[in-house]
Amino acid sequence: MKVLKFGGSSVANSEKIKQVLSIVAKTSEEQKVAVIVSAFGKTTDKLLAGANEALEDITAAKEILELIKELHFRVIDDLIIKNKKEVTEEITYLFDHLISIYEGIFLLQELSNKTLAKVSSFGERLSSYIIANAAKETLDATHKESRDLIVTNDEYLNAQVNFEVTNKNIAVFFQDNQHKVTVLGGFISSNTGEETTTLGRGGSDFSAAIYAAALNADELQIWTDVSGMFTANPRIVKQAYPISEISYEEAMELSHFGAKVLYPPTIQPALRKEIPIRIKNTFDPENFGTLISNDPENGNEVKGISHIEDISLITLEGGGMIGIPGFSKRLFEALSVAKINVVFITQASSEHSICVGVYDTDAEKAKTILDETFSIEIYRKKIKPIIVENDLAIIAVVGESMKNYQGLSGQMFSALGRNNVNVRAIAQGSSEKNISAVINKYDAKKALNTLHEQFFEERTKQLNLFVTGVGNVGERFLAQLNQQKKFLKENLKLNIRVIGISNSRKMVFNDSGINLDNWKDLLENGEPTSIDNFYIKVKEANHRNSVFVDNTANQTVSEIYEKYLRNSISVVTCNKIACASSFYNYKKLKEVSKKYNASFLFETNVGAGLPIIDTLKNLVNSGDQIHKIQAVLSGSLNFVFNNFNESSTFHDVVTQAQKEGYTEPDPKIDLSGVDVARKILILARESGFKMELEDIEKNAFLPEEALNTSNNDDFYAALTKHENHFQNIFKQANDKDCRLKYVAEFVDGKANVGLQHIPTDHPFYNLEGSDNIVLFFTDRYPVNPLIIKGAGAGADVTASGIFADVIRIANQ
Repeated sequence: MKVLKFGGSSVANSEKIKQVLSIVAKTSEEQKVAVIVSAFGKTTDKLLAGANEALEDITAAKEILELIKELHFRVIDDLIIKNKKEVTEEITYLFDHLISIYEGIFLLQELSNKTLAKVSSFGERLSSYIIANAAKETLDATHKESRDLIVTNDEYLNAQVNFEVTNKNIAVFFQDNQHKVTVLGGFISSNTGEETTTLGRGGSDFSAAIYAAALNADELQIWTDVSGMFTANPRIVKQAYPISEISYEEAMELSHFGAKVLYPPTIQPALRKEIPIRIKNTFDPENFGTLISNDPENGNEVKGISHIEDISLITLEGGGMIGIPGFSKRLFEALSVAKINVVFITQASSEHSICVGVYDTDAEKAKTILDETFSIEIYRKKIKPIIVENDLAIIAVVGESMKNYQGLSGQMFSALGRNNVNVRAIAQGSSEKNISAVINKYDAKKALNTLHEQFFEERTKQLNLFVTGVGNVGERFLAQLNQQKKFLKENLKLNIRVIGISNSRKMVFNDSGINLDNWKDLLENGEPTSIDNFYIKVKEANHRNSVFVDNTANQTVSEIYEKYLRNSISVVTCNKIACASSFYNYKKLKEVSKKYNASFLFETNVGAGLPIIDTLKNLVNSGDQIHKIQAVLSGSLNFVFNNFNESSTFHDVVTQAQKEGYTEPDPKIDLSGVDVARKILILARESGFKMELEDIEKNAFLPEEALNTSNNDDFYAALTKHENHFQNIFKQANDKDCRLKYVAEFVDGKANVGLQHIPTDHPFYNLEGSDNIVLFFTDRYPVNPLIIKGAGAGADVTASGIFADVIRIANQ
């Protein structure tokens, strides 16, 4: 015999019940079947809502009942022909009885546990009777009331089963029952006085296990709306997948810690008889599902990750506990008497503290009881008043084979730490089947995804990007990312998703990733943005492996980097302002980055996509000493002076440079030398020197009038006005057979920037287009410098540099 249990989602309407009957018919061809059914979807919740409503408003209660009634009679009309009159009469009687109970609640103004049990039982009484009669249309089927077979104590809402009497009742009934299919209601039972009791929410699974154990069934099948137990909750972790085989102990651990596909007490009766449990999908019956047995195939050492939310941590601590027996006994005894369930326990080896996890709903009650229990010790200051921390969650990593693998707990806590998930308490049993941690409820989703990636997705790492600034550089960055998406997945095992995009007006977010084929349309229809609002949305999204990408030249954006880093959100930026701000701020960002394990990368601050900063870091980290740096660091200025001559105007060349994306939006930043000064400052700091922007000597070549302009129109007008000035500069260099280059120098702790005449034998002379060049003179390269040369400006190369920094973070 097989026992098949179908949950509320499987019997929610006529079409779904037809699917259930199809599964039952196929199974019953080979052997007898006991079918345990839940109430039609959400019926129990509605029945209880009606009962509570009846205390105040009997009319509203009856309206709720009428909606429930409509659903049940619609199913009768759709599925039953043969016994329609008999079924209609019985169901009408049950609903009339319910109305009488509601009226009694209203008149007596009382809603006891006994009445709640009676009301909630009607869901299964109705569904099992209707489904049994629907089965009779085509199958050899019968109906049996579970209240006649399962006998419990007098705990009406969470009754304890008398297995001796129950097993005997079930055995006797099925011994005499010759029908191929028997339909029974789950969840419901009765006490020795034949009063209705229930087995607790989720009790239909438990009912099925009771029947399976009593009948020594070949298999217990739990049919639901998912294809088995998953590696994590698929509603939270999109990459989660079904576990094909799992042990009873692993299943118990996962279900205890929130895997809702299986009610925890279900496993015990089946475990005692070693009856396999299979979790199946009603709407995908050919799917293998999950097999729970005594001897599963091993598979992954970690079988699943689960969690419970709405947890409070209760802490009893104090020096007066050390070496004094009885504190634990009194703690747990007080909670037990108050019927407060403890879901987590940990104790310091010093005996200085004991922590227990309880549900948030019990926290206040637990504190009151424990403060009273230990009032004398608290008064004498031997222990502290009870400490309660709310809004927590327990996350559990489960696997029977975990004990055979070293370092799993290290992997777990390292992964959480990298993503700024603070662990409040830890528990691990001696069997090592479970490692549990108490964390902030707010971090639960991020923690689950982080650990799932750590233990189940080692081959593919996911990065979640939040991009601000989608001008020339930002647009090219998104295009490159979209173009390389497939390559990154196949070759680097890297899944990069853009979760948020913003410009100066709008922002758009999508937790599943923004479609980069039409991001412009999505952004245009997005919500109004601000720098602070974008940060708040990024923080609230709370994704693992988050990276903030700044493609702007905005000072206000640079001032918010620290907030991102403090939330373990890495920062990648081509914006030079932060690293060229005060030395204190530069060092602070570096320190915060290290403290919160969030990368702060700015390779594109100098040389766009050229590996200048990375090379410099490698020199310094390997012990080399930087003595001198000579560089042409402005692609825009190099472009300008490579194209400017007696047959062109300075105004036109600068306009062309801006049009082709070589200058900042405000070209004066480049031409004034400020941009180059920032770059040499950053290189000096990365070389290990303390320096401020004011310490750099700037030799300006622009006329004073151009330097003092406040907008681009006035700036370009000033360039036109002073064309003779620029022609004289060109002529002076040309007369010496030299070329004009804007050079940055750093020598022995001092730096300067300015226009220089470069002779034909200098490495800078043949620097063409918008190329940059850097010469590093060090202990290892004292005479012949280490040279880095290449394109140092332009949207494409800058975007590629940002892309490279993102890849660096992924590879860390």
